[in-house]
Amino acid sequence: MNAVNSGQAYHNNMVGPVMRSGDLALAIIEAARIDNPEKEVFVDDKRAYIRIHTEHEMILNRETIEAELGRPFKMNDLEVDLSSFAGQIETRNDSIRFYFKTKV
Repeated sequence: MNAVNSGQAYHNNMVGPVMRSGDLALAIIEAARIDNPEKEVFVDDKRAYIRIHTEHEMILNRETIEAELGRPFKMNDLEVDLSSFAGQIETRNDSIRFYFKTKV
């Protein structure tokens, strides 16, 4: 695999939400860091939206998001500011998981 292809393969393994800028996006960034301590969380701020991603899997827990926001939060409220996402998504009442079944 040449350098261009290996770099693209790494990029293809990134998962996570693309959020509209705002308080929720900032809370999601911190929650991603707290809930995924073994992972490096990458934040790409494009002003209008923020791409938050890690390699292969990211888990966000409702409890952590609530703590960062300082108020109650329902996981389906994430959809309001979720512009897009990378990877596959699995939602529950208390968490959301971005992941890939296979790695490139």
